[in-house]
Amino acid sequence: MLSPAITKALNEQLNKEFYSAYLYLSMANYYDDEGLNGFQNWMEIQAQEERSHAMLFREYLQQNDAEVILAAIDAPDADFSSRIEPLEKTLEHERKVTASIHAIYALAFDEKDFRTMQFLDWFVSEQREEEHNAQDIIKWFKLYGQDAKGLYDLDAKLAARVFSPPGLVL
Repeated sequence: MLSPAITKALNEQLNKEFYSAYLYLSMANYYDDEGLNGFQNWMEIQAQEERSHAMLFREYLQQNDAEVILAAIDAPDADFSSRIEPLEKTLEHERKVTASIHAIYALAFDEKDFRTMQFLDWFVSEQREEEHNAQDIIKWFKLYGQDAKGLYDLDAKLAARVFSPPGLVL
């Protein structure tokens, strides 16, 4: 059985993951308006991933007979002033998510909740990948994004991204 503190933290993370999906959809909308369909696709896939992460938290709570609380989701800040800004906000946001996952992990460690720690291990690894991907796209944009041909090629590269469901088995 999960402690009340762990239950609360996991529910908060579930809702943070849904917020992340909203945030990435707002970025996808921005790139759609900019005519960058590959960037739009990348952000839409990112939103799908975040929704799937939220569902993993929901399932974990349910499997541990804990109450699932779906809180209101704030509207994301969707006012972007440049094409690189959503990419930079992606990295900033993923770092916040990483800190949140680490805080829950620390709480689980303090409570000797090894089952929750094991569940969170996948998210710790996933966040490393999320931050790395965001850093790569920022680097690529800085290298190629100011050149029309380079931007076109980068957009095409991002258009090739497809959704892969999480490999976590509960």
